Amino acid sequence: MKLAIASDHVGLELKPAIIEYLKELGHAVEDFGPYSAERTDYPAYGKKVAEEVSAGRFESGILICGTGVGISIAANKVKGIRAVVCSEPYSAQLSKQHNNTNILAFGSRVVGQELAKMIVKSWLDAEFEGGRHANRVKMIGDIEEQLLC
Repeated sequence: MKLAIASDHVGLELKPAIIEYLKELGHAVEDFGPYSAERTDYPAYGKKVAEEVSAGRFESGILICGTGVGISIAANKVKGIRAVVCSEPYSAQLSKQHNNTNILAFGSRVVGQELAKMIVKSWLDAEFEGGRHANRVKMIGDIEEQLLC
């Protein structure tokens, strides 16, 4: 899978471990920043990864900030993005199975490196179940279309 990843300055320390883990799992990863510990604004990085995923240049994305909340909110403003913030593997798995999420976010102040890897693995291994969930995902897309008019 081809994945886009980014963080803010708070998530910068955890990001390299996640990139390495993704590569160990056989995924192609592109890092969209930041590349230094200088203070940054998470919305810019959430937007960048979301735009890359929305445009189809990447299959999915991973975002890291202090809690995962702010960066996921920013990503969800991009059309076609269903970003989820997760602090444990079960929600990550179900978010993909039921909501067909295409961006995973988590917080470096909330989860440690090993738990982050478990969350990532659960999310990547899960598959969208379709069926009754497909209609609900379509309804989410319909709401997005109505709001853009």
